[in-house]
Amino acid sequence: MDASSTRAGRYVRQPEGFDAFVPAPYPPVDIQLVDNRMLELLTRADRELGRLVGAAEILPNPDLFVLMYVRREAVLSSQIEGTQASLMDVLEYEAARRAGDRRVDVDEVSNYVAALRLGLRRVKELPLSLRLIREIHERLMKGVRGGEIAKTPGEFRRSQNWVGGASPATARYVPPPVHEMERALDVFEKALHEEGGYPLLVRVGLAHAQFETIHPFLDGNGRMGRLLVTFLLCRYGVLSEPLLYLSIYFKEHRQEYYDRLQAVRDRGDWEGWLAFFLEGVAVVAAEATSTARRIVTLREELRERITAQLTRRSGTALRLLDRLFKEPVVSVKSVERLVEYSQPAAGALIQAMEGAGILAELTGRQRGRVWEFRPYLRLFGERGLRQ
Repeated sequence: MDASSTRAGRYVRQPEGFDAFVPAPYPPVDIQLVDNRMLELLTRADRELGRLVGAAEILPNPDLFVLMYVRREAVLSSQIEGTQASLMDVLEYEAARRAGDRRVDVDEVSNYVAALRLGLRRVKELPLSLRLIREIHERLMKGVRGGEIAKTPGEFRRSQNWVGGASPATARYVPPPVHEMERALDVFEKALHEEGGYPLLVRVGLAHAQFETIHPFLDGNGRMGRLLVTFLLCRYGVLSEPLLYLSIYFKEHRQEYYDRLQAVRDRGDWEGWLAFFLEGVAVVAAEATSTARRIVTLREELRERITAQLTRRSGTALRLLDRLFKEPVVSVKSVERLVEYSQPAAGALIQAMEGAGILAELTGRQRGRVWEFRPYLRLFGERGLRQ
Protein backbone atom coordinates (compact mmCIF):
# COMPACT_ATOMS: atom_id res chain seq x y z
CA MET A 1 0.00 0.00 0.00
CA ASP A 2 1.59 3.29 -1.08
CA ALA A 3 1.81 6.48 0.95
CA SER A 4 -1.01 8.15 -0.98
CA SER A 5 -3.47 5.78 0.70
CA THR A 6 -3.50 8.03 3.75
CA ARG A 7 -5.31 10.74 1.74
CA ALA A 8 -8.64 9.06 2.51
CA GLY A 9 -7.61 7.22 5.67
CA ARG A 10 -5.68 4.17 6.79
CA TYR A 11 -6.22 0.58 7.80
CA VAL A 12 -5.73 -0.11 11.49
CA ARG A 13 -5.27 -3.57 13.00
CA GLN A 14 -8.05 -4.35 15.48
CA PRO A 15 -7.71 -6.45 18.66
CA GLU A 16 -9.70 -9.21 16.94
CA GLY A 17 -6.96 -9.53 14.33
CA PHE A 18 -8.46 -7.88 11.24
CA ASP A 19 -7.76 -4.51 9.62
CA ALA A 20 -10.52 -1.87 9.66
CA PHE A 21 -10.48 1.43 7.80
CA VAL A 22 -10.22 4.69 9.75
CA PRO A 23 -11.14 7.73 7.63
CA ALA A 24 -8.88 10.76 7.36
CA PRO A 25 -10.26 14.27 8.00
CA TYR A 26 -13.09 15.07 5.60
CA PRO A 27 -13.53 16.64 3.12
CA PRO A 28 -10.11 16.14 1.54
CA VAL A 29 -8.34 19.43 0.89
CA ASP A 30 -6.11 18.45 -2.01
CA ILE A 31 -8.46 17.24 -4.77
CA GLN A 32 -6.90 17.95 -8.16
CA LEU A 33 -9.54 19.61 -10.34
CA VAL A 34 -7.28 21.67 -12.57
CA ASP A 35 -6.15 19.04 -15.08
CA ASN A 36 -7.84 19.18 -18.47
CA ARG A 37 -9.73 15.90 -18.17
CA MET A 38 -11.32 16.73 -14.81
CA LEU A 39 -12.29 20.23 -15.95
CA GLU A 40 -13.80 18.80 -19.12
CA LEU A 41 -15.83 16.24 -17.15
CA LEU A 42 -17.07 18.86 -14.70
CA THR A 43 -18.01 21.25 -17.51
CA ARG A 44 -19.82 18.51 -19.43
CA ALA A 45 -21.73 17.35 -16.35
CA ASP A 46 -22.81 20.93 -15.56
CA ARG A 47 -23.85 21.49 -19.19
CA GLU A 48 -25.93 18.30 -19.39
CA LEU A 49 -27.62 19.08 -16.09
CA GLY A 50 -28.52 22.53 -17.42
CA ARG A 51 -30.04 20.95 -20.52
CA LEU A 52 -32.04 18.55 -18.37
CA VAL A 53 -33.46 21.38 -16.28
CA GLY A 54 -34.40 23.23 -19.47
CA ALA A 55 -36.07 20.17 -20.99
CA ALA A 56 -38.05 19.53 -17.82
CA GLU A 57 -39.37 23.09 -17.88
CA ILE A 58 -41.27 22.40 -21.11
CA LEU A 59 -43.15 19.50 -19.51
CA PRO A 60 -46.76 20.52 -18.76
CA ASN A 61 -46.38 18.68 -15.44
CA PRO A 62 -43.02 17.45 -14.02
CA ASP A 63 -44.81 14.36 -12.68
CA LEU A 64 -45.15 13.16 -16.29
CA PHE A 65 -41.42 12.55 -16.01
CA VAL A 66 -40.43 12.38 -12.34
CA LEU A 67 -42.66 9.61 -11.01
CA MET A 68 -41.49 7.05 -13.55
CA TYR A 69 -37.86 7.95 -12.91
CA VAL A 70 -38.39 7.59 -9.18
CA ARG A 71 -39.68 4.05 -9.72
CA ARG A 72 -36.85 3.16 -12.07
CA GLU A 73 -34.26 4.52 -9.66
CA ALA A 74 -35.79 2.45 -6.86
CA VAL A 75 -35.68 -0.71 -8.95
CA LEU A 76 -32.12 -0.24 -10.21
CA SER A 77 -30.66 0.82 -6.87
CA SER A 78 -32.27 -2.22 -5.26
CA GLN A 79 -31.03 -4.50 -8.06
CA ILE A 80 -27.46 -3.38 -7.36
CA GLU A 81 -27.94 -4.92 -3.91
CA GLY A 82 -29.36 -8.16 -5.34
CA THR A 83 -33.11 -7.50 -5.35
CA GLN A 84 -34.78 -9.29 -8.27
CA ALA A 85 -37.93 -7.20 -8.78
CA SER A 86 -38.16 -5.48 -12.17
CA LEU A 87 -39.77 -2.19 -13.06
CA MET A 88 -42.74 -4.02 -14.58
CA ASP A 89 -43.12 -6.10 -11.41
CA VAL A 90 -43.48 -2.88 -9.44
CA LEU A 91 -45.90 -1.28 -11.92
CA GLU A 92 -48.07 -4.40 -12.07
CA TYR A 93 -48.07 -4.65 -8.29
CA GLU A 94 -49.15 -1.03 -7.97
CA ALA A 95 -51.96 -1.63 -10.45
CA ALA A 96 -53.25 -4.89 -8.99
CA ARG A 97 -52.62 -4.48 -5.23
CA ARG A 98 -54.08 -7.92 -4.63
CA ALA A 99 -54.07 -9.12 -1.02
CA GLY A 100 -51.79 -12.09 -0.52
CA ASP A 101 -49.92 -11.40 -3.76
CA ARG A 102 -47.04 -9.44 -2.22
CA ARG A 103 -43.42 -10.19 -3.06
CA VAL A 104 -40.63 -9.25 -0.70
CA ASP A 105 -38.54 -7.84 -3.54
CA VAL A 106 -41.40 -5.59 -4.64
CA ASP A 107 -41.90 -4.46 -1.05
CA GLU A 108 -38.24 -3.48 -0.83
CA VAL A 109 -38.51 -1.40 -4.00
CA SER A 110 -41.72 0.18 -2.74
CA ASN A 111 -39.85 1.09 0.46
CA TYR A 112 -37.20 2.81 -1.64
CA VAL A 113 -39.83 4.88 -3.44
CA ALA A 114 -41.41 5.82 -0.11
CA ALA A 115 -38.01 6.70 1.41
CA LEU A 116 -37.13 8.85 -1.59
CA ARG A 117 -40.40 10.74 -1.41
CA LEU A 118 -40.02 11.19 2.35
CA GLY A 119 -36.50 12.50 1.99
CA LEU A 120 -37.38 14.93 -0.80
CA ARG A 121 -40.17 16.34 1.33
CA ARG A 122 -38.10 16.55 4.49
CA VAL A 123 -35.03 18.23 2.97
CA LYS A 124 -37.30 21.15 2.14
CA GLU A 125 -38.11 21.45 5.85
CA LEU A 126 -34.88 20.44 7.60
CA PRO A 127 -31.13 20.53 6.97
CA LEU A 128 -29.76 17.22 5.70
CA SER A 129 -28.54 15.83 9.01
CA LEU A 130 -27.68 12.53 10.68
CA ARG A 131 -31.12 12.66 12.31
CA LEU A 132 -32.78 12.94 8.91
CA ILE A 133 -30.59 10.20 7.43
CA ARG A 134 -31.71 7.86 10.24
CA GLU A 135 -35.36 8.81 9.64
CA ILE A 136 -35.10 8.06 5.92
CA HIS A 137 -33.23 4.80 6.58
CA GLU A 138 -36.00 3.68 8.95
CA ARG A 139 -38.53 4.07 6.12
CA LEU A 140 -36.19 2.42 3.61
CA MET A 141 -35.73 -0.71 5.74
CA LYS A 142 -39.25 -1.02 7.14
CA GLY A 143 -40.23 -4.68 7.30
CA VAL A 144 -37.48 -5.95 4.96
CA ARG A 145 -35.94 -9.40 5.12
CA GLY A 146 -32.76 -9.97 7.05
CA GLY A 147 -33.54 -11.39 10.47
CA GLU A 148 -31.78 -9.42 13.20
CA ILE A 149 -30.55 -6.88 10.64
CA ALA A 150 -34.13 -5.90 9.88
CA LYS A 151 -34.67 -5.00 13.54
CA THR A 152 -32.40 -1.96 13.42
CA PRO A 153 -33.93 0.34 10.79
CA GLY A 154 -33.07 3.95 11.49
CA GLU A 155 -30.26 3.09 13.93
CA PHE A 156 -26.56 3.46 13.33
CA ARG A 157 -24.77 0.20 13.94
CA ARG A 158 -23.43 -0.74 17.35
CA SER A 159 -21.22 -3.54 16.08
CA GLN A 160 -18.63 -4.13 13.37
CA ASN A 161 -19.86 -4.79 9.84
CA TRP A 162 -17.98 -5.75 6.69
CA VAL A 163 -18.41 -5.99 2.92
CA GLY A 164 -17.86 -9.32 1.15
CA GLY A 165 -16.47 -12.47 2.72
CA ALA A 166 -17.72 -14.57 5.59
CA SER A 167 -16.06 -12.52 8.33
CA PRO A 168 -14.00 -9.33 8.78
CA ALA A 169 -10.85 -11.42 8.34
CA THR A 170 -11.86 -12.45 4.81
CA ALA A 171 -13.83 -9.34 3.84
CA ARG A 172 -13.13 -7.17 0.84
CA TYR A 173 -13.61 -4.10 2.98
CA VAL A 174 -14.04 -3.52 6.72
CA PRO A 175 -15.55 -0.11 7.60
CA PRO A 176 -14.54 1.91 10.67
CA PRO A 177 -15.06 0.44 14.14
CA VAL A 178 -18.05 1.92 15.96
CA HIS A 179 -16.16 4.63 17.88
CA GLU A 180 -14.37 5.75 14.69
CA MET A 181 -17.65 5.57 12.76
CA GLU A 182 -19.27 7.95 15.25
CA ARG A 183 -16.38 10.41 14.92
CA ALA A 184 -16.44 10.19 11.13
CA LEU A 185 -20.22 10.74 11.01
CA ASP A 186 -19.89 13.89 13.12
CA VAL A 187 -17.27 15.25 10.71
CA PHE A 188 -19.37 14.19 7.73
CA GLU A 189 -22.48 15.98 9.01
CA LYS A 190 -20.55 19.23 9.56
CA ALA A 191 -19.11 19.01 6.04
CA LEU A 192 -22.61 18.69 4.53
CA HIS A 193 -23.46 22.13 5.91
CA GLU A 194 -20.26 23.94 4.98
CA GLU A 195 -20.53 26.42 2.13
CA GLY A 196 -17.94 27.22 -0.50
CA GLY A 197 -14.98 25.03 -1.34
CA TYR A 198 -15.37 22.57 -4.17
CA PRO A 199 -17.99 22.86 -6.94
CA LEU A 200 -21.36 21.48 -5.87
CA LEU A 201 -21.23 18.38 -8.07
CA VAL A 202 -17.82 17.53 -6.64
CA ARG A 203 -19.18 17.92 -3.11
CA VAL A 204 -22.03 15.54 -3.93
CA GLY A 205 -19.63 12.96 -5.39
CA LEU A 206 -17.33 13.20 -2.38
CA ALA A 207 -20.27 12.83 0.01
CA HIS A 208 -21.49 9.63 -1.63
CA ALA A 209 -18.05 8.05 -1.49
CA GLN A 210 -17.50 9.08 2.13
CA PHE A 211 -20.89 7.77 3.24
CA GLU A 212 -20.18 4.40 1.62
CA THR A 213 -16.77 4.35 3.31
CA ILE A 214 -18.25 5.02 6.75
CA HIS A 215 -20.99 2.39 6.14
CA PRO A 216 -22.92 3.42 9.26
CA PHE A 217 -25.83 0.96 9.06
CA LEU A 218 -25.91 -2.81 9.34
CA ASP A 219 -27.80 -2.97 6.05
CA GLY A 220 -29.03 -0.62 3.34
CA ASN A 221 -25.88 1.52 3.10
CA GLY A 222 -25.67 1.34 -0.70
CA ARG A 223 -29.28 2.33 -1.22
CA MET A 224 -29.09 5.05 1.42
CA GLY A 225 -25.90 6.44 -0.13
CA ARG A 226 -27.51 6.62 -3.57
CA LEU A 227 -30.57 8.33 -2.10
CA LEU A 228 -28.17 10.83 -0.57
CA VAL A 229 -27.02 11.89 -4.05
CA THR A 230 -30.57 12.92 -5.03
CA PHE A 231 -31.20 14.71 -1.74
CA LEU A 232 -27.96 16.68 -2.00
CA LEU A 233 -28.57 17.70 -5.61
CA CYS A 234 -31.90 19.18 -4.53
CA ARG A 235 -30.65 20.57 -1.22
CA TYR A 236 -27.68 22.34 -2.82
CA GLY A 237 -29.91 23.82 -5.53
CA VAL A 238 -28.25 21.94 -8.40
CA LEU A 239 -31.76 20.75 -9.33
CA SER A 240 -35.12 22.24 -8.43
CA GLU A 241 -36.89 18.92 -9.11
CA PRO A 242 -35.54 15.38 -8.50
CA LEU A 243 -34.68 14.77 -12.14
CA LEU A 244 -31.37 12.89 -11.99
CA TYR A 245 -30.93 9.30 -10.84
CA LEU A 246 -27.55 7.63 -11.20
CA SER A 247 -28.36 4.02 -10.33
CA ILE A 248 -28.75 3.06 -13.99
CA TYR A 249 -25.14 4.14 -14.60
CA PHE A 250 -23.87 2.50 -11.41
CA LYS A 251 -25.68 -0.73 -12.28
CA GLU A 252 -24.35 -0.84 -15.85
CA HIS A 253 -20.83 -0.26 -14.50
CA ARG A 254 -21.33 -2.07 -11.22
CA GLN A 255 -17.84 -3.56 -10.90
CA GLU A 256 -16.16 -0.26 -11.74
CA TYR A 257 -18.48 1.48 -9.28
CA TYR A 258 -17.29 -0.78 -6.47
CA ASP A 259 -13.67 -0.66 -7.62
CA ARG A 260 -13.60 3.14 -7.77
CA LEU A 261 -14.99 3.43 -4.25
CA GLN A 262 -12.47 0.89 -2.98
CA ALA A 263 -9.61 2.70 -4.73
CA VAL A 264 -10.40 5.79 -2.67
CA ARG A 265 -9.76 3.78 0.49
CA ASP A 266 -6.83 1.73 -0.75
CA ARG A 267 -4.95 4.37 -2.76
CA GLY A 268 -6.59 7.69 -1.91
CA ASP A 269 -7.78 7.94 -5.52
CA TRP A 270 -10.46 10.56 -5.03
CA GLU A 271 -9.87 11.87 -8.56
CA GLY A 272 -10.59 8.49 -10.17
CA TRP A 273 -13.86 8.21 -8.30
CA LEU A 274 -14.88 11.78 -9.15
CA ALA A 275 -14.12 11.25 -12.84
CA PHE A 276 -16.36 8.16 -12.82
CA PHE A 277 -19.09 10.03 -10.91
CA LEU A 278 -19.05 13.10 -13.17
CA GLU A 279 -19.11 10.94 -16.29
CA GLY A 280 -22.17 9.21 -14.86
CA VAL A 281 -23.88 12.54 -14.18
CA ALA A 282 -23.29 13.67 -17.76
CA VAL A 283 -24.42 10.40 -19.36
CA VAL A 284 -27.57 10.02 -17.27
CA ALA A 285 -28.54 13.70 -17.57
CA ALA A 286 -28.22 13.54 -21.36
CA GLU A 287 -30.38 10.42 -21.50
CA ALA A 288 -32.99 11.98 -19.20
CA THR A 289 -33.09 15.13 -21.35
CA SER A 290 -33.80 13.06 -24.43
CA THR A 291 -36.52 11.14 -22.61
CA ALA A 292 -38.18 14.34 -21.34
CA ARG A 293 -38.35 15.74 -24.86
CA ARG A 294 -39.75 12.49 -26.21
CA ILE A 295 -42.42 12.50 -23.49
CA VAL A 296 -43.62 15.92 -24.63
CA THR A 297 -43.74 14.77 -28.27
CA LEU A 298 -45.53 11.53 -27.35
CA ARG A 299 -48.15 13.36 -25.28
CA GLU A 300 -49.01 15.69 -28.14
CA GLU A 301 -49.17 12.85 -30.66
CA LEU A 302 -51.48 10.79 -28.44
CA ARG A 303 -53.73 13.73 -27.66
CA GLU A 304 -54.21 14.25 -31.40
CA ARG A 305 -54.89 10.54 -31.90
CA ILE A 306 -57.48 10.47 -29.12
CA THR A 307 -59.26 13.55 -30.45
CA ALA A 308 -59.40 12.05 -33.94
CA GLN A 309 -60.29 8.43 -33.06
CA LEU A 310 -62.20 8.54 -29.77
CA THR A 311 -64.48 11.44 -30.56
CA ARG A 312 -67.34 10.56 -28.18
CA ARG A 313 -65.03 9.58 -25.33
CA SER A 314 -62.21 12.00 -26.12
CA GLY A 315 -62.71 14.27 -23.08
CA THR A 316 -62.47 11.45 -20.56
CA ALA A 317 -59.78 9.69 -22.58
CA LEU A 318 -57.62 12.80 -22.48
CA ARG A 319 -58.03 12.95 -18.70
CA LEU A 320 -57.03 9.31 -18.44
CA LEU A 321 -54.05 9.88 -20.74
CA ASP A 322 -52.48 12.42 -18.39
CA ARG A 323 -53.04 10.10 -15.44
CA LEU A 324 -51.37 7.25 -17.31
CA PHE A 325 -48.09 9.15 -17.21
CA LYS A 326 -48.25 8.76 -13.43
CA GLU A 327 -49.75 5.26 -13.35
CA PRO A 328 -48.64 3.55 -16.58
CA VAL A 329 -50.08 0.14 -15.66
CA VAL A 330 -53.79 0.06 -14.82
CA SER A 331 -56.66 -2.25 -14.01
CA VAL A 332 -60.37 -1.66 -14.51
CA LYS A 333 -60.62 -0.72 -10.84
CA SER A 334 -57.82 1.82 -11.06
CA VAL A 335 -59.36 3.40 -14.17
CA GLU A 336 -62.67 3.65 -12.29
CA ARG A 337 -60.80 5.63 -9.66
CA LEU A 338 -58.74 7.75 -12.04
CA VAL A 339 -61.65 9.05 -14.10
CA GLU A 340 -64.50 8.45 -11.63
CA TYR A 341 -66.34 6.05 -13.93
CA SER A 342 -68.52 3.03 -13.25
CA GLN A 343 -66.98 -0.39 -13.85
CA PRO A 344 -68.72 -0.97 -17.23
CA ALA A 345 -67.80 2.55 -18.42
CA ALA A 346 -64.19 2.09 -17.29
CA GLY A 347 -64.00 -1.21 -19.15
CA ALA A 348 -65.37 0.39 -22.31
CA LEU A 349 -62.87 3.25 -22.04
CA ILE A 350 -59.99 0.80 -21.67
CA GLN A 351 -61.22 -1.10 -24.73
CA ALA A 352 -61.32 2.13 -26.73
CA MET A 353 -57.82 3.11 -25.61
CA GLU A 354 -56.63 -0.38 -26.48
CA GLY A 355 -58.10 -0.01 -29.96
CA ALA A 356 -56.23 3.26 -30.39
CA GLY A 357 -52.91 1.56 -29.57
CA ILE A 358 -52.45 3.40 -26.27
CA LEU A 359 -53.12 0.55 -23.83
CA ALA A 360 -52.15 -3.12 -24.22
CA GLU A 361 -53.33 -6.00 -22.01
CA LEU A 362 -50.54 -7.80 -20.16
CA THR A 363 -51.88 -10.92 -18.49
CA GLY A 364 -53.88 -12.79 -21.12
CA ARG A 365 -56.31 -13.74 -18.35
CA GLN A 366 -60.04 -13.19 -18.13
CA ARG A 367 -59.88 -12.08 -14.49
CA GLY A 368 -57.42 -9.80 -12.73
CA ARG A 369 -56.41 -8.20 -16.02
CA VAL A 370 -54.04 -5.23 -16.22
CA TRP A 371 -53.08 -2.98 -19.13
CA GLU A 372 -49.84 -1.10 -19.82
CA PHE A 373 -49.38 2.35 -21.31
CA ARG A 374 -47.12 0.81 -23.92
CA PRO A 375 -45.99 3.85 -25.97
CA TYR A 376 -44.82 5.55 -22.76
CA LEU A 377 -43.14 2.51 -21.24
CA ARG A 378 -41.16 2.01 -24.45
CA LEU A 379 -39.39 5.30 -23.70
CA PHE A 380 -37.90 3.63 -20.61
CA GLY A 381 -37.44 0.20 -22.12
CA GLU A 382 -34.23 0.48 -24.11
CA ARG A 383 -32.41 -1.42 -21.37
CA GLY A 384 -35.31 -3.71 -20.57
CA LEU A 385 -38.20 -3.18 -18.21
CA ARG A 386 -37.82 -6.78 -17.09
CA GLN A 387 -34.10 -6.60 -16.32
